[in-house]
Amino acid sequence: MTTLTVALLQILPGSSLQDNLNRGIAACKEAKEAGADIALFPEMWSNGYQIPEDVNVLKAQAISADSEFVLTFQSLAAKLGMAIAITFLERWEPLPRNSVILFDRRGEQVLHYAKVHTCDFGEECRLTPGDDFYVAELHTAGGTVQVGAMICFDREFPESARILMLKGAEIILVPNACPMEVNRLSQLRGRAYENMLGIATCNYPCGQPDCNGHSSAFDGVAYLPHMAESRDTCILNAGEEEGVYLARFDLDTLREYRQSEGHGNAYRHPQKYHLLIDEKIRPPFIRSDYRK
Repeated sequence: MTTLTVALLQILPGSSLQDNLNRGIAACKEAKEAGADIALFPEMWSNGYQIPEDVNVLKAQAISADSEFVLTFQSLAAKLGMAIAITFLERWEPLPRNSVILFDRRGEQVLHYAKVHTCDFGEECRLTPGDDFYVAELHTAGGTVQVGAMICFDREFPESARILMLKGAEIILVPNACPMEVNRLSQLRGRAYENMLGIATCNYPCGQPDCNGHSSAFDGVAYLPHMAESRDTCILNAGEEEGVYLARFDLDTLREYRQSEGHGNAYRHPQKYHLLIDEKIRPPFIRSDYRK
């Protein structure tokens, strides 16, 4: 495998589940025509990232992993011969989850992830956090790649990408729904650099409340043999407009780079990191709305 092409579906949601289904199908078809191996939706595409204050309304908007909405994208993945990472407000007890399911090009489910770091200081306190991070072996027309996922606020914790790297991830897919300004883009750049992996993030475009586009991709390769200095690992910054944007990852170069450079798991000293799993939170970081 030389290139993995991820289509970032930076598109606006509609006013209903059916509308989002139709818009999503059209975007996936456009991605396939453009040569994508994977189509990635922004966060919680099923309802356009809405978290109603009324829990009963929230639960009514949630859909199951085997709902018609999700299964349509499963069938579409097989029909198009392209992997699809579909995001949705998932029906769950006691409260819904913020989830993504990755279907491979044959329509097989290979990954199901729920957002671990819910934004409990805001409306996501009404969601159930996920339990763990997962990596899946994704078979594409060009070969096999190890793919993981994290969602929006997960990006702000180095542990998220680190765990995925330790589990073997080469590419991380990141559905998103927030303003992607310089510091958040810098977080993604850092996660890719320190773990020597690719990160593809899909955000909603300008026009969606509290979003501004700038879907992005960082390939994690900071140094090349023929270059005297480091290179910019950003291979895509989509800007604000609605559209389907392609991020092309050179996996051969990434894999060769990971064989020799000093990041990732090459020189870590985990036996010295005991404090990282200490659950006690000390001032000034105590928050009354924190939950495990």
